[in-house]
Formats: sequence, structure tokens, C-alpha cells
Amino acid sequence: MLNPLGKSKKARLSRLYLAGGLLFLFTLIFGPAIYRFSVTFIRSGFSFSAAGQYHNLKNFGVPVPKGYNVHGIDVSHHQGRISWDEVALMNANDIKIDFAFIKATEGITRQDRQFDRNWKKAKEAGIIRGAYHFFHPSRDAGKQAANFIKMVKLSPGDLPPVLDIEVANRKSKKEIVDGALEWCRIVEAHYGMKPIIYTSPGYYDKYLADDFKDYPLWIAHYHKAKPRMDHRRWQIWQHTDCATINGIKGGVDMNVFNGSISKLRKMCVKE
Repeated sequence: MLNPLGKSKKARLSRLYLAGGLLFLFTLIFGPAIYRFSVTFIRSGFSFSAAGQYHNLKNFGVPVPKGYNVHGIDVSHHQGRISWDEVALMNANDIKIDFAFIKATEGITRQDRQFDRNWKKAKEAGIIRGAYHFFHPSRDAGKQAANFIKMVKLSPGDLPPVLDIEVANRKSKKEIVDGALEWCRIVEAHYGMKPIIYTSPGYYDKYLADDFKDYPLWIAHYHKAKPRMDHRRWQIWQHTDCATINGIKGGVDMNVFNGSISKLRKMCVKE
């Protein structure tokens, strides 16, 4: 005759094995999705304490900051072949893509292989467009400006040129500032409009704060509900680098403009 206590112990072990197996299957099936969800929210700067300051829209794949009516993206060849008509048609709760900054050049010789197509198709789709240059402080600033000017022809309705400055290349503050100012002076003289400075709050405070107060500021900041700059007003805020945008494969940088659509248009090349 079997011992009743032994039978009870075996039953408990069986239930434990079953529960463990089910937990393993759950982790195997849903683990990757949970991980992606967590990474998306962390990288987008979402925190539960700031939840009330965001639209939680599934369409864009990330929380979108409340209080802004003008939204945009920035892209390069990393996004591949973009369907700009699909981008322009995207609309969730009246949030749509109003503007796009498109990478044109980098350093003294690099030119983005998707720029010409993106530049043309964005305008055809009715999206306000702008072009940016990725700046290397270790390279000649004048030649970098020439590279950008050769590539980018602005038309009425286009946004000002953008200097994307986010690396130091082991250069001193003075070398970084001198080079960036030279690029800006050359580009401003050519197009007749002040370039926008794209950077992070930390980089701006460390290198640029004393010399670029008169330039429009575009801030990349993913960690708080709203970036705060000491004694500075920012015009554009890049709040995530992993948004889902119709017509584009993979994650996309998404931005808000600190003003109305008419104010954004006032920044553009005049007719």
C-alpha cells in the first residue's frame, strides 16, 4: 500500500513542474515583446510620473509629448527607401508629420546616398523639409560647409540649414567653437539665414552655451518629459529615436516644434 504522504508530495512536485513549464513557455513566447516594449518606453524617455504629459498612441509606437501641435521627423540613409506619401498621410488623434529634416552631408566629403530622393519626395508629399550636416570638429570647417552648400539647394518654404554637432573628436572647446562658428558663418552668408544648432543639453552646456545664444536650438533629449535649458529657449525637441512612422522601416527620430505651424513657416526661406 502507497504512503498517502508520499503521494501528496509527488502531486505537489508535479504541480511545481507544471507551473515551471508554463512560466518557461510564457517567457519564451512573450519575453521578446515585453523586452521591446520596455526598451521603447525607456529610450523614449517615458516615466510613469510623467505619464500625464504624454499621448499614449499605439500608432507611433512611443509616447508623444502633449502640448505641441507641430510634429516632425529626421531621417538619413539608415531609414532606407522612404514612402513619403505614407508618411504624409499618417494621422493619429490629429498628430501628423508636419516637417522633416533630412541628412545631406557629413564631414568634408560624405554625402547621404538617399538625400536627393528624400529631398525631392518630401516636398512632393507636402512635408516642410530641412537639411542637416553632421559636423566633425576634427575636419576643416570651411570644407565641411562647402560640402553642404554643394549638396543642398534651398527653395522657398524650406527650413534653415542645420548643424548637427554632437561629437568632440578629442578637440578642445575653443577648437570646437571656432570650427562650428566658421561653418555657420559660411553657410549663413550663402543662404542668407541663420543655421539651426542640433545638439544635446550636455554638449550645449559644455561647449556651445557661451557662443551660440543667437542661433535657433534643436535639442535631443529623451530622459525627461520636457527639456529645460538654463537661460535658453529651444525651438525643436527630439524626444525619441525609436518612433514608428508609416512608410519607414525601423525606428525613427521624432520631434516637436515649440510653436505653431505658422511660426514654423516663418522660419523658412521666404517666397
